[in-house]
Amino acid sequence: MKQGYDAQPSMILADRAKRSPLMRDIIRDRWLYFLLFPGVLYFLVFKYVPMWGLIMAFQDYKPHLGFLGSPWVGLKHFERFFSEPQFWMLLRNTLLLAIYNLVFFFPLPIVLALMLNEVRKEMFKRFAQTLLYLPHFVSWVVAVGIFYVLFTTEGGIINEMIAQMGMEKIPFLLSEEWFRTMIISQSIWKEAGWGTIIFLAALSGVDLQLYEAARIDGAGRWRQLWHITLPAIRSTIVILFILRLGSFLDTGFEHIFLMLNSMNREVGEVFDTYVYVKGLTQAQYSYSAAVGMFKSLVGLVLVVGANWLAKKFGEEGVY
Repeated sequence: MKQGYDAQPSMILADRAKRSPLMRDIIRDRWLYFLLFPGVLYFLVFKYVPMWGLIMAFQDYKPHLGFLGSPWVGLKHFERFFSEPQFWMLLRNTLLLAIYNLVFFFPLPIVLALMLNEVRKEMFKRFAQTLLYLPHFVSWVVAVGIFYVLFTTEGGIINEMIAQMGMEKIPFLLSEEWFRTMIISQSIWKEAGWGTIIFLAALSGVDLQLYEAARIDGAGRWRQLWHITLPAIRSTIVILFILRLGSFLDTGFEHIFLMLNSMNREVGEVFDTYVYVKGLTQAQYSYSAAVGMFKSLVGLVLVVGANWLAKKFGEEGVY
């Protein structure tokens, strides 16, 4: 009797699986879904649930009244934002940094991955990868501190070398002309090596027989790179490019904030730092929510547009 009783739930599940293809797939792949659950829970709790706070952008939010008690003001905060004298300065600074990141930073992990893929000495390859990955684990506070020690005019190593060559010291950290160069170079130093991981994984899946056939046909390293390697990782490049556009206006608050000072604020103030000032230091929650929502909408439009173009040109796209 006990054996029959214990077998009853499994019989019920088996019967449901026969009737529902979805249930059959879930039962078959139950351990994969179990592994997927923590990731899904993370996105639900930290990404989707906080989206409820976007209604602040259409309210005059008061913490003591809450979301349901705060008065609705429609598009008032968006109108204020677009009419602010600082809007065009913020848009220019954010767009320039975003474009520089896209032009100079995004291709570099691909180049580094291609170079590492050509290395035949396994020991040297692993050593180089370790050196490239290490800066990723350094916080932005430490990274900016390192650059400060190197480039400050008061005893900085780089400026001391410039002075010894008989030239005038350059205020790298205070100059508006050098601000964007410093930001992009710091991003490259810290994150370019870490970005090679996905591309190296994609390169490991390239069929080695293709290279052997190309060598038999007389193709050199450059032709193998152009006709085999790059086409093999093209879909990965396209997908990562589309995802990158989703955070196009996210220039990195902590990084920019640490580099800002009164001398370079005119070229360094971006949407991220503006939201911090208005939202946290001045407690203008609804207004800062409107600015953040504007950034998110721009990213959404760019992702949808880039995905449509990718599909148009025969690539897989993100969805």
